[in-house]
Amino acid sequence: MYNYSLFDSFFAPTRVIVVSEERLKQKELELKENQINVVNNRIDELVKYRSELQDELKSLQPQEPQSLEEALTGE
Repeated sequence: MYNYSLFDSFFAPTRVIVVSEERLKQKELELKENQINVVNNRIDELVKYRSELQDELKSLQPQEPQSLEEALTGE
């Protein structure tokens, strides 16, 4: 039986993984598509938030009178 020491992990043989060019390109493509989806989702969230803020702003602004009568009576 062999006793492992702390130094065994430093001198362990390195692992080499061989990946085909096609698989590497496919993975890069998937990552880029995922990034685009994340950006699109964030854009959708920001557009929705902007719309909500515009609605709040409209509700906070004073209302313009719709007619001369409303302007004169202040109602």
